Amino acid sequence: MGDMGASTGRTGGTTGGGKSRESRASGRRRGSGKGSGGVTAARRPEVRLPPLVPYDGRGLEPDGDYDGVRFDGVDLADASGPGARFLDCALDGCGLDRTELVRARFTDSVLTGVRGVGTDLAEASLRDVEVVDARLGGVQLSGAVLERVVVRGGKIDYLNLRGARLTDVVFEGCVLAEPDFGGARLVRVEFRDCALKRADFSAVRMESVDLRAVAELDIARGVERLAGAVISPAQLMELAPAFAAQIGVRVEA
Repeated sequence: MGDMGASTGRTGGTTGGGKSRESRASGRRRGSGKGSGGVTAARRPEVRLPPLVPYDGRGLEPDGDYDGVRFDGVDLADASGPGARFLDCALDGCGLDRTELVRARFTDSVLTGVRGVGTDLAEASLRDVEVVDARLGGVQLSGAVLERVVVRGGKIDYLNLRGARLTDVVFEGCVLAEPDFGGARLVRVEFRDCALKRADFSAVRMESVDLRAVAELDIARGVERLAGAVISPAQLMELAPAFAAQIGVRVEA
């Protein structure tokens, strides 16, 4: 299957909307700038997929190339494709239970309604990617690099982003239960209408991280690492006991 991508009918790097890669990149750059309150807003991906060919079902391959492929309702449980490259791909309703995609690369791709437990994406690269209505648990993204990624809707339990690098990433309308950002670097990351439950920010480094629109902010560890983040006055009041405990202040009536 490694040569499947070479025969997918690519259109010379032109998207279905008729824009070149250079045009898309330029559009993304124009989309950056200051958000409300002087916070630098995350640059969002602008994914416009070309005409796609159906996945042929022959299974993933290590270091395989998948170029302009649609994976429609494919069960990839226990499949192994370390180092695989997905360019201009769509994964719709796919099963990803225990799928091994260590060091895989997703570029200009959309993952919609994917589901699974134990998906291994350690050290993977996601660039200009949209993840929509995912239902995942125990996803391994430790050491991964995410650039211009939107995670919209759905629920992800026990997301492991330890040591990952997130730049221009937006979590929007989703539930993240016990996400682990330990030791990660977050630059221009936004959380909008999300629930962050028992989040671990231990040893994290933040720059222009916007938490003001979080619907539920529950930090289990690492509240002292919020330097570089922006929170709302209401969130400050909610986090005040944790801040006080961190610096050894006792609050008594």
